[in-house]
Amino acid sequence: MTAAVAADEVAPQRPRTAVGVGDAMTAARAPDGSYISWREHIIDDHVATGQPLSGGDGLVLGDLDGDGLEDIVSVHESDTEYDGVADGYIRIAFASADSERWENVTLAQGAEAGAPEDAAIGDLNGDVLPDVIAAAELAHLIYFQNPGPDRVRSGAWPRLVVPLTRNRGSFIRVFLADFDADGQLEVSTANKGEQNPQAATATPGPVSILRIDGAPLDGANWSETELGRYLVPQNAHPVDIDADGDMDIVAGARIAAELILFVNDAGAFREIALAPGGARLGGFNLAFHDFNGDGRLDIVGASNVGLGWLQQPAALDGTWAFHRVGDFGPDLMASIALADIDGDGDMDMLSGGYSLGPRDRDVQVPLATPMGRIGWFENPGPTQAAAGGASWTRHDISRRQRGMFDSFVPRDLDGDGDIDLLGTRGNSVPYDGVFWLEQVRSPQPRAAFQRARTRDSPERPLAPGR
Repeated sequence: MTAAVAADEVAPQRPRTAVGVGDAMTAARAPDGSYISWREHIIDDHVATGQPLSGGDGLVLGDLDGDGLEDIVSVHESDTEYDGVADGYIRIAFASADSERWENVTLAQGAEAGAPEDAAIGDLNGDVLPDVIAAAELAHLIYFQNPGPDRVRSGAWPRLVVPLTRNRGSFIRVFLADFDADGQLEVSTANKGEQNPQAATATPGPVSILRIDGAPLDGANWSETELGRYLVPQNAHPVDIDADGDMDIVAGARIAAELILFVNDAGAFREIALAPGGARLGGFNLAFHDFNGDGRLDIVGASNVGLGWLQQPAALDGTWAFHRVGDFGPDLMASIALADIDGDGDMDMLSGGYSLGPRDRDVQVPLATPMGRIGWFENPGPTQAAAGGASWTRHDISRRQRGMFDSFVPRDLDGDGDIDLLGTRGNSVPYDGVFWLEQVRSPQPRAAFQRARTRDSPERPLAPGR
């Protein structure tokens, strides 16, 4: 494949109105003609729990207590500015049969949380209980061992700040996978160097795999293999990209805006710098799906020209044609999630952006200023999507003065057969925390977004021309 950026059309937009995005009537529809809107539900925030949560970043799901329901591990930096203070919260929201009822507990806080950015869940000590590992921007990896069903909610989780990661810059992502097929999970991680690196002064940081030989609570049992060093690496996502049965890694680097593929060859990794045919992707968040039905996984990411997917070529070191889906301009894109949101049988794309400006108060800013944005793009159908030139329709959910939406996980939380969304929120003290968006189907159009709070950062209209 030698094509450069595909000449995809810009996704059609709804006419801009003077009302806020979330207050405008939805135009999104399901195949049966019903309209799709969203209702917000709070899971964990300052008002609900009394904990001063702020700076919500990553969240992951897993059944930590063995009751058959997925619980939530979320991380919160506790920053209203980059102050260099190692603080924050790592929280667990234990699920119940009622999607409105969650039991929230603190797993770690303060310096040991260290401005947490990401977390992963998996059994690291071989006792069949899911453990937790978190990445802290200031600055280590910390492992939490599940204490068992009787103590998982109320007891202390044994923990270890992994010694070889102490005072090592800024760990931003962490994942678990068995890369060498020995039955023991390994850790893949990216270290961007410092919490807020600048292009002029940044130094290369590592993308690494950490292995554990023995009990994970013994720091001497951890070792590290660096796969490479890059200017502000910000991802180390495990995925079997070549469908050969073992886990590869796709890494992203911010300053060069490049993706690096580490192909797993029997436990040894071969590095390939992906050639994305004209688009520049830093790879902070990635997703994977075969959009053109050729049997090869494609890569979804946010680029300098908007959200889109990279078409995997026949040879991994060939050109990955970039197919543009759409953008949130002037708002920024951070989170990426894939799900069949409208229930028509194909994969749609969801993204969340983040606001600039003050994080702890609302200041009226021009509409061209990046704000807290949530929206999704409707897949035009498998035949058109495979052709690469079809237009995806953008459906805006919310655009608030303040908000940072780094992570979304699609799930049918209320069991009604459609996709809901779990997410974290930052940049909007005192409204930061964990929430879920219930997908609502109705015979008539409703406001696109129904907020949970009586008072919140205000909805704003789209920028002129958007």
